[in-house]
Amino acid sequence: MSSLIAENRRARFEYHIEEQYEAGVVLTGWEIKAIRAGQVQLTDGYVVIRDGELQLIGCRINALRSASTHVTPEADRTKKLLMHKEEIRRLIGKVEQKGFTLVPLNLHYKGGRVKAEIALAKGKAQHDKRNTEKQRDWEREKGRLMRHKVSSKA
Repeated sequence: MSSLIAENRRARFEYHIEEQYEAGVVLTGWEIKAIRAGQVQLTDGYVVIRDGELQLIGCRINALRSASTHVTPEADRTKKLLMHKEEIRRLIGKVEQKGFTLVPLNLHYKGGRVKAEIALAKGKAQHDKRNTEKQRDWEREKGRLMRHKVSSKA
């Protein structure tokens, strides 16, 4: 059973999602407390590969006012992502060769731990974004028409 903490809704608009992976996130105590309080933002986040390790950059966790005095909270700290070595090697190959990028889709709880869902994605061109927007508007309008049609019969 996993429950959603934060979602990067822009990622699905900006990128074509090819493959999705789940990775563990290395966090400190104050970050966990802040996440439980809902003080997390994933919108500007992205994933890079440094020295064979995945790093989550741009995931903002705002410290609570009750954070300990002997800890200096850093909201935009780079967080290490945990995955199997073979999966990381495979991702490195795809990112370097085929022009893919890694984006975080969401943060969620799984078995009491915070996990990040990351995706292997390709950037959309401007016309693709317009098509996505048109499709979304049409679905909204279609729902509106259906509701109006159903309510007018009653």
